[in-house]
Amino acid sequence: MAMSEQEILAGLAEIVNEETGLDAESVQMDKSFTDDLDIDSLSMMTIVVNAEDKFGVRIPDEEVKNLSTVGDAVTYISANQS
Repeated sequence: MAMSEQEILAGLAEIVNEETGLDAESVQMDKSFTDDLDIDSLSMMTIVVNAEDKFGVRIPDEEVKNLSTVGDAVTYISANQS
């Protein structure tokens, strides 16, 4: 069953929190992973792998560079759920 964008956002916030220690509340749709949340490329790759596992989606490396905000990631995951 497909998850709502709100459920995906909550799950993504949980993953970001586990990887970076950032408060899950700070992970909002309009936040940039690099500028607002200060997530480096290594942490981002870990977040992507964990998101793939959690949401059952494949996020190709060439797509990762397009996911600059939390909202971009939520939209991508939402559109690519099976």
